[in-house]
Amino acid sequence: MPAKAKAIAKPALDAATLWQCSRIGSAALAPDGARAVCSVTRYDVAKNSGSTALWLLSTLGGAPRQLTRCGSKDGQAAWSPQGDRIAFVARREQEGRKDTSAQLYLISPDGGEATRVSDFAPGVLNFKWMPDGRHIVFAGWVWPRLKGVAAQNKQHKAWSERKETGYVTSQALYRYWDDNLPQDRVQHLLLLDTATGRITDLFEGTPHELERANESASAYDVHPGGGRIVFAHDPAPVQRLGQPAALMQLTLRGRRFEALLADQAWDFGAPRYSPDGRQLAFVAAHVGRAHTALGQLAVMQLDADVGRRSRAWQVVDAHAPWDLHVDSHLRWSADGRAIYFTAAQRGRTPLWRHELGVAAPVAVHPGGTVLGFDVGSECLLLTADTARHPAQVHALREGQAPRRLEHFNDAVLQRVALGEVKEFSVTGALGEPVQVWLTFPPGFNPKRRHAVTHVIHGGPFAAAGDTFGWRWNPHVFAAPGQVIVQVNFHGSSGFGWAFRHSLIGRQGELELQDIEATTDWLLQQPWADAQRVCATGGSYGGFLVAWMNGHVPKGRYQAYVCHAGVFDRTATFSADSYPVRPKDLAANYWDDMPRVLAQSPHASAAHMDTPTLVIHGAKDFRVPDCNGLAYYNTLKARGVDARLLWFPDENHWVLKPRNSLLWYAEFLAWLARHTAAPRGRARSARRPAAQVSTPKG
Repeated sequence: MPAKAKAIAKPALDAATLWQCSRIGSAALAPDGARAVCSVTRYDVAKNSGSTALWLLSTLGGAPRQLTRCGSKDGQAAWSPQGDRIAFVARREQEGRKDTSAQLYLISPDGGEATRVSDFAPGVLNFKWMPDGRHIVFAGWVWPRLKGVAAQNKQHKAWSERKETGYVTSQALYRYWDDNLPQDRVQHLLLLDTATGRITDLFEGTPHELERANESASAYDVHPGGGRIVFAHDPAPVQRLGQPAALMQLTLRGRRFEALLADQAWDFGAPRYSPDGRQLAFVAAHVGRAHTALGQLAVMQLDADVGRRSRAWQVVDAHAPWDLHVDSHLRWSADGRAIYFTAAQRGRTPLWRHELGVAAPVAVHPGGTVLGFDVGSECLLLTADTARHPAQVHALREGQAPRRLEHFNDAVLQRVALGEVKEFSVTGALGEPVQVWLTFPPGFNPKRRHAVTHVIHGGPFAAAGDTFGWRWNPHVFAAPGQVIVQVNFHGSSGFGWAFRHSLIGRQGELELQDIEATTDWLLQQPWADAQRVCATGGSYGGFLVAWMNGHVPKGRYQAYVCHAGVFDRTATFSADSYPVRPKDLAANYWDDMPRVLAQSPHASAAHMDTPTLVIHGAKDFRVPDCNGLAYYNTLKARGVDARLLWFPDENHWVLKPRNSLLWYAEFLAWLARHTAAPRGRARSARRPAAQVSTPKG
């Protein structure tokens, strides 16, 4: 008999294959629970662009069906209350006219062509259906002094055709993330009649506006009776980032505004009416105690009389404090007895159900990371990923196993091999346990020495863990044969408030102890090569690797990668988040410069000797690129091996396909250059634990 054919090993996941995957976005459940619609983005690397279409899914079984084809950015799909139409936001060229801004479209779930139903030049940010299935309320940026949609459209045309490029403002909050907020405009709620196309500005002639840095539909909700809208807003006379939000209710008949909740000690958001309209769920954070306060689930009783309300509200778990942060996406159960939400817990983000009157929530979907969900009367719709696969969509019915509704990425992933992912803990700063995730390369051989690379997460109020990741995928990093290490250092989310708050006023101190304790543990493993250890990080992780360069003895790490990291705390006051950073540092630089310098990497530049790849984007308003350029220039001036990757058209993230491929190539080439193992080299001796220097100021 012929010998068995030798199995051909699958290649490891690389960045090019990553861009062949479909990326599933928001998903919505039909009122009858039998169908769902989701957005799916696919990329053409050669064209350096992506296209997003809507797909129809069956929760009862059957293949997905592509619903839209003519647009390139169809998203935010939502079923009408009657289930006969799907609304979505898009910019299309249709009926001889090209949208200059995002507009609302309607399409039948049975197919056919989508119809544009809005003509609002400033554009549609997000929307929600009214219960009558005819009207839609949406958010948009408007000139507050103008009256009528015609005036808004005319002004938008004049603004778009202007020759000047200067941005002029007297506002304290004027830019966010990667763009200037629309000059002289505020965010209003508007009402669209889908039958006539008529649009009414619900805030026109009033001082009311939505929060300027929040363009999410979770900022408002429509009463099930259709007569009221609740929304979160900043009640302060001067709008700034990081100020506590209040809740206000608008009664549509007579346009009466009523303050529901306003308290400088509490930040309120994500309001959601119960199915009977008698209760309002929302997220409340007690920022009067600390600006790092966790968002808690809260409920307010509403009277049946539109003109009256009960002032009673309470945190749902007040008698049994729940030490996790509730995310701003709430959904009631159909019977109004429970509320669903997501909250990070120890490197995972489960879907939770909190039944009112019960002491603690229960994890409905405990593993992986829930990215989105929807709730029906008999079905839950769940979009979630894990460290082993990108987002998948499942339907959950009581008493039944979860049913997967699509297989968009199965064929691509079957062609590649992924390494094992493990979770463990070390004793870190303050003698407390710190969670660590390891991603091994495919075919990992524990009898060989492997390079080891820290990938330090940003935030800092975030976490690494059981999630796939597109921009910093640990499997792609591990593919060349190295072990990837992700530490959930002090300050990370999902480990309770005390752990989260512990780094305030001493940033860099505890986190470095956690990372170094992890490195000490790693160097005791027989598979770790002490001569090939590197550290990389983005955003707050970039701050930490810059910090390490000035506080860890030379030779401990062979190289660093600093992506969008803070280098100079005073220069970073140019960031969009400048009102919040003094709270994190527990000091203003003009009041207490020594304390600020004690938390700024640039103050220890004289000790920076480790080779570093610096990456930054010019459109980064969260950590302006003056940080990356100053860091790179400093290393060059000191004669330290350094390389710069600067993008003129990227923000805090690198989003364009070709730029991302370049990013991965430079990242991996830099690590390979500094971790190449010479042939015939003896097995590396284990290093003793490093002595971490104290912060310098």
